[in-house]
Amino acid sequence: MVNILEKIKEIQDEMAKTQKNKATEYHLGLLKGKLAKYRRMLLEPDSAGGGGKGQGFEVSKSGDARVCLIGYPSVGKSSFLSQVTKTKSEAAAYEFTTLTSVPGVLEYEGAEIQIVDLPGIIKGASEGKGRGRQVVATAKTSDLILMVLDATKSHDQRMYLEKELEAIGIRLNKKRPDITIKPKKTGGIKLNAITPPKYIDEKMVNSILKDYKMHNADVMVRDENVTVDDLIDIINEKHIVYVPCLYTYNKIDAVTIEEVDRIAREPNTVVMSCEMNLGIKDVVEEIWYRLNLIRMYTKKRGAQPDFSDPMVVRHDSTIEDVCNSIHKDFKEQFKYALVWGSSSKFGTAPQKCGLNHKVHDQDVVTIVAK
Repeated sequence: MVNILEKIKEIQDEMAKTQKNKATEYHLGLLKGKLAKYRRMLLEPDSAGGGGKGQGFEVSKSGDARVCLIGYPSVGKSSFLSQVTKTKSEAAAYEFTTLTSVPGVLEYEGAEIQIVDLPGIIKGASEGKGRGRQVVATAKTSDLILMVLDATKSHDQRMYLEKELEAIGIRLNKKRPDITIKPKKTGGIKLNAITPPKYIDEKMVNSILKDYKMHNADVMVRDENVTVDDLIDIINEKHIVYVPCLYTYNKIDAVTIEEVDRIAREPNTVVMSCEMNLGIKDVVEEIWYRLNLIRMYTKKRGAQPDFSDPMVVRHDSTIEDVCNSIHKDFKEQFKYALVWGSSSKFGTAPQKCGLNHKVHDQDVVTIVAK
């Protein structure tokens, strides 16, 4: 692992001293490709030095969604968890209070949302410092990252945390780049694009793919603005996750109203004070909104639906997903479904649907079996 860290440092140093201009784009692109490859090697479990999860990190995923709390020590993650769930994560005014992953359940709008309080991470976490590798790897399993920040401290805290997550393969509030790579047996590497990409060309694509021992492939680019970083992400797709992030600034009671207003206007940002119990409900509401979950109700034939007990499913779920949520073998007995609600063509009247029908929030569904 030491050798890999040394190589990463050498590449970072070379990138830092290389001026960014048109003439150096190709060289920097190759360096980025090598850097991503070494970082991936550093994070693989079988790399020198191990990198197992460690005690306390194997938290089983449960509930309708998982939210991971990420942040530096003593920013208020434990206090937030204690306020929104029945779990009491140890909180104190000194660093590294939480040394393991502490899960709790937030019950909201009929959903059970698992909140995982991860240990505070430090600069260099993606390289294994402060058990950071295990912490950030656990964050990869989340449906939403709640980055808890200290409103009294520098804006650099957010930038450093983003860099740590970026280095370990977590892309915050980004969509998967519109690039497809199809390996083939012969013919070399061919770049195809609807509109010529602005920031990559066939020479660069060839060199980066060959560095990953890919010598024959068709590369399709559908977005002219894709970058070298986007291409590298697609090459390493198995190790990259795209996760929505909500930046949550705590301790707003300790800064001016003007500063609170400035922070609150930033994109994907909410503010709170755990100590004064300010804004906690707003944060919970924003978590629900960002998870984009759907509440739907099942109805037996000839009976009224039970609106007190919704079934919670993911956005864009189909009747097949609903069947799987009830029981893994349920769809084998499926005949058709009757759906009331905004996804029905007939408004208040039921629509007869198959397994591919997409349900909407607060739909009522009757499953008819064979």
